[in-house]
Amino acid sequence: MSRTKSDKNGNTAKTELSVWTRAITANSEWPDKEEFLDVIYWSRQAIGIIVGIGWGLIPLKGFIGLLLFFLVNAGVMYVYFSNFQQVDEEEYGGPWELTKEGFVTSFAGFLFCAGNLDNNIFRSSLRLIPI
Repeated sequence: MSRTKSDKNGNTAKTELSVWTRAITANSEWPDKEEFLDVIYWSRQAIGIIVGIGWGLIPLKGFIGLLLFFLVNAGVMYVYFSNFQQVDEEEYGGPWELTKEGFVTSFAGFLFCAGNLDNNIFRSSLRLIPI
């Protein structure tokens, strides 16, 4: 997706939208495949941290916590690239390639956040704040 921009002389030129603008716009065009893979990667990192904080605060532990993390992480990203962006999955090596893009590092971020919150590192510091 690009925009047409006119200057003072009436000349028009196409300008590309930023990567993040395309990331939050449905059915965007991705001329560079690497940009879309970067969006998938960094979105997955954010999901891992957010879910890790949530699971750490609940606290949700064990097999159920891990299974739910995998389902939420993979499910959100699958819905994003298949329904929201509607990319041709075969251009990227199929749905499995897009689903696993950045998954391991997202899992590491999840474990770090969930583990630190579960171990009361942050909770003990919150007790120092008068409420």
